[in-house]
Amino acid sequence: MKKIATVALFIIIIISCFGAVKNNSENIDKFVEHGINYLTHDSFRMELKNKIIYIDPINIPDGAKTADIILISHQHKDHMQIESINKISNSNTIIVAPITVEAELKDKVAGKIKRVLPWEKIVVYGINIETVPAYNLKNEKLKFHPKKEGYLGYIINNNGIRIYFSGDTDVIPEMKKIKCDIALLPVSGVYVMDYKEASEAVKMLKPKVVIPMHYGVFAGKDEDAENFKKIVENKNTKVIIKQRENY
Repeated sequence: MKKIATVALFIIIIISCFGAVKNNSENIDKFVEHGINYLTHDSFRMELKNKIIYIDPINIPDGAKTADIILISHQHKDHMQIESINKISNSNTIIVAPITVEAELKDKVAGKIKRVLPWEKIVVYGINIETVPAYNLKNEKLKFHPKKEGYLGYIINNNGIRIYFSGDTDVIPEMKKIKCDIALLPVSGVYVMDYKEASEAVKMLKPKVVIPMHYGVFAGKDEDAENFKKIVENKNTKVIIKQRENY
């Protein structure tokens, strides 16, 4: 009887685990479809826990939804626009940014600036956010995003679903430490990793879903995302090419 009970318990555990994995996958797919909006270039809008988060907002139109949180990776003009930030912020908006961005935005925006460094963990409006490094390694790109500047990527935790926004970066060793379910990765080359290099990042990160970014606007072509999908997508990792909104 004990053997039968043990076997039955084992089966129940297996079924429960399978159900949990299935439900998590469904939650991830649902969030990717409905909770992540690709605006342009590296700009995203996410909606979670009744909060609106923008990442690197640029070319924002009048009448866009007001942000509770804005995450800025670095101060380059294709990632940080004061005009766009002011269109979506008010006195309650928290702008999370590295020190280089703080210096550029000080006294120019309505929101409150929270300065962060790589490898910090913060909670903003009940949302857990982690900062990670973003920088270039290749000699020909070192002038664009040097490590010493402290440029950032972000990990956002949505009820256990971890979304990694890499920022402008090459494939860097720190990626081995990053755990994520969804990865937003650049694929254009020139200033960041190209689609082949991004496929190496996927091997390190092991996300369930990847959304390519940083292509077809200021650098790279739309084909970069398609080529990335061809070499990356498999039974363990989906590649979702999100349509850019008309910004």
